[in-house]
Amino acid sequence: MPNQRDEAADDSPPDRPCLEKLDSPTELETCVSNLNLAHEIVLNRDFCFKPRRPPTDSLEGRVTAIVHRAFWDSLQQQLSSDPPNYCHAVTLLQEVKTILRSLLLPSHVRLRAQLDEVLDMELIQQQVDHGALDLHRLAGYVTDTMASLCAPVRDPEVRALRGLGDPVELLREIFRVLVLMKTDMVNFTLQSLRPHLLQQAVQYERVKFQQILDQQPGEEECLSLHPAAVRLMDGEASLDHTAAWLQVAVAEEAAAAGARSESSCPDVSATAVLDRAFMRLLRWDPQDRKYPETVLLDRDRLDALGRRLQMLVLEASVLLLTRAQCGDAVFSLPGFVGRLRRSVSALLEGSHTREADLKEALPGLGETALQLLTEAASERGGAAPPRESRSLLSGQISELWKHDHPVRTLVGERARGFLRATLQGGLAKGSPEPPAALGPLGAELAELGAAFGRIVHFNRSVFGPFYAPVLRKLLFPPGEAETGEDPR
Repeated sequence: MPNQRDEAADDSPPDRPCLEKLDSPTELETCVSNLNLAHEIVLNRDFCFKPRRPPTDSLEGRVTAIVHRAFWDSLQQQLSSDPPNYCHAVTLLQEVKTILRSLLLPSHVRLRAQLDEVLDMELIQQQVDHGALDLHRLAGYVTDTMASLCAPVRDPEVRALRGLGDPVELLREIFRVLVLMKTDMVNFTLQSLRPHLLQQAVQYERVKFQQILDQQPGEEECLSLHPAAVRLMDGEASLDHTAAWLQVAVAEEAAAAGARSESSCPDVSATAVLDRAFMRLLRWDPQDRKYPETVLLDRDRLDALGRRLQMLVLEASVLLLTRAQCGDAVFSLPGFVGRLRRSVSALLEGSHTREADLKEALPGLGETALQLLTEAASERGGAAPPRESRSLLSGQISELWKHDHPVRTLVGERARGFLRATLQGGLAKGSPEPPAALGPLGAELAELGAAFGRIVHFNRSVFGPFYAPVLRKLLFPPGEAETGEDPR
């Protein structure tokens, strides 16, 4: 297929950015990293920065621990010598001052002046030269300043600093808490700016993505790039995988529209095609590397939602089969559904995405369901379900690994229909009611649908100008009239 950008050069929408190419692979990697970070901030409401700590059992973790231990041991030796050597301590105080200044707001004029006065490095050096440095007094001032600047969640850790007498341990803990306070400040600033970032996010991501499309590095250059950059630029032509993805969705939507309509040429809308295309991503084959370029940044999120959807469908199927055999009397007992759901999650976790693993796990789940049924019947003073009912339930649960299992098919269709209705309703209109077939899992499906809807609607806002020329060629061959529908 020809390069999609070349084909659409003459009829690209005016809001589709056209920028100069990036000059180097390093700039390209920076562009991808910035795009990835901005995308995460917009879509992940719980996104926050955390202090970086390498795993303790990794080479980096071991080397870091050795270096830190050597530094603090050296500081201990310096302060224990006679007379004390404050070389490292002065350096640490300078770093403490720098960190504290970074935590000050523009309104902290008086506090900034006081910090410069107390932690006057020239004066401190003179005190060191004359053997008059009072390290505990300075550490006490630092602790008091931290108490006035820290978030409430850090109050216990700052208070604990006042009980430390050993200067080395005190300085080490001061640095540890200061790192946490810096992270708190970054996250506070991020949350404050998030509403403003959301206003600019669509245009920003569109511009950055266009820059990446305009810079396709060679194989040798790719070796020097961050894996995220290589992943985003994988493919010989910029939007080949996106075009193929939409082409399949057009064919499926045309077939579905034909089945619903008596017309020989049913109307197929761009919006319906995109809805179907995004629904396909929830069942994407992990071995298929031709993932659409425009959705790569959300692949992990969509894969996780797809796995969660599979689990919800299986859980709902087990609940429906169990209810059909035991009746409402047992099924409505307090705690029974919760116990059964926990058993399903525990036994199928990690095995529900592979058919062979699922086939192996389901017989055990059937036995567990029968055991819970027997216990529930005993609790209410009734008899256990008949042998025929138990055998039937066990067999039905064991057969749930088949994709054409009638109950699993029904529940899956209802769940996917709900997700499509969520997309069609839009974020402003709210979500439809979850299907009754999912029973107690409706709330979780609604939550999944909300997360899926956020991803899809934001993606369409960003990449609508990229989808438009592709859909125009697929839906309206040369010579046919266009409806002018905006895929966003």
